[in-house]
This record gives sequence, structure tokens and C-alpha cells, in this order.
Amino acid sequence: MKVQSNKLKATAAEKGVSVEQLGAAVERVGLKGDEAVKAVRNWMAGRDHPRCKAADLQAMASVLGVQVKDIVRFTSRVDHHRGSPLKAALVADMIRGKQVAEAMEMLTFSTKRAATNIQKALAAAYAEAEQNNVDDSLLYVSESRVDQGPHIKRFRPKDRGRAHPILKRTSHITVSIEERN
Repeated sequence: MKVQSNKLKATAAEKGVSVEQLGAAVERVGLKGDEAVKAVRNWMAGRDHPRCKAADLQAMASVLGVQVKDIVRFTSRVDHHRGSPLKAALVADMIRGKQVAEAMEMLTFSTKRAATNIQKALAAAYAEAEQNNVDDSLLYVSESRVDQGPHIKRFRPKDRGRAHPILKRTSHITVSIEERN
């Protein structure tokens, strides 16, 4: 789960809850006093440092008087997919904006190699959403992104003792789902 900063700010302003009140709600071991307030300010600014835990989201949602699903986006990530980012991006673009059930069906019948890892990421995000009692019919893929990962470097022997480099590309796949309003 990832905090949606714009929804958190809008909800806090609408309900009249200050950053200090949210900071007091998320206080825990390792996050006390001013550090908790700084963490809430970071989350409202779109920075995920320190990492927002499920208990923090529950505490903020209870103070705001909303459900957790109203202030978060359910995100999953697959790192180091063995495939080119350009090829994986074709599959990620295919499911962006679709209903979750439709996207799962499209990925099941896709012949692209990246479809299996994107389907795993989508299934993980969907499982996280189910734990928070989200309506299945309103879920859609809000973000599907492919970033470039590190290259795996290999060399091909050539004539007269030379070597030609081979760069095996990897990619990082991110899939987020949320409830349509």
C-alpha cells in the first residue's frame, strides 16, 4: 500500500484534522513526537520516507474518519524482470486504465514473456486490496510502469582474441490499483 498524498491532504483539510493530530495518531516505536509529525508531512508531500506501514495507515484513517482504501493506492513491484523494458512496457501499456478482472484476462492470454511477471504484480496488488475490503467491481489499474533495471554484462569471444560485449537488459515492473470514484 502506498499513501496517496493528494487524497490524504484533501481529506485532512476537509475534516479539519491537523498534521500534529495525525502525527500523534501514528506514534509508535522508532517514530515518536516530532519524527512522527515529520513523517506525516513527508507522506503528504508524496515522499515515502519513512516507509508508511499498514498500522500507520489504519491509525490515520481512524483519525480522519474514513476507510484505509480512501487514502491509499495498492501497489506491487517485480524487480529484475529478465526482459527489455521496451518489450515489457508494451504489455504494461496494454492494461493501464482497465478493470482488474479484464486486465487479468488480457495478461492470461497474452503471448508476451513479460505478461507473467506483470500478472504476478497485479495479483499481489489485488490480494492486498482484498484484505482491505475493497469492492472488486470498482477496482482498476491506475498505474502500470516499467523502469529500466541493471544490465547483466556478458562477452562473446571473437576472432584474434577480441571480445564483444552483450548487455542483457532487465526491468522493474510496478503495478498499482485503486478504487474508481
